[in-house]
Amino acid sequence: MRRFELRATVSTERPEAVRPILESLVPGGRVTPSEDPKEFRVEGTLTGVSARDLNRQFLAALRRGERRTRLRSEWSSPEGVERFFDYVPKGKRAAVQEPPS
Repeated sequence: MRRFELRATVSTERPEAVRPILESLVPGGRVTPSEDPKEFRVEGTLTGVSARDLNRQFLAALRRGERRTRLRSEWSSPEGVERFFDYVPKGKRAAVQEPPS
């Protein structure tokens, strides 16, 4: 199991149904509304096997509450950063190495 930092934007047709789900999925994280009333910004830490698996579980839980929900996410770990749009991987980059002091 690895620890991942999540930064995401969630768009939905029913924000009142999705917000409680978001808050339960990211305990101790931040769920804040954006300028668009149908959109939330999410930040938090989750533990799982892979970013892809966590992303799939996260979006599946959101879509159980509202089918028309979209997720743009970025999962960071010591190995790197993986980006997704809904279930589709959109890129992976290696972690930035700190230069020795």
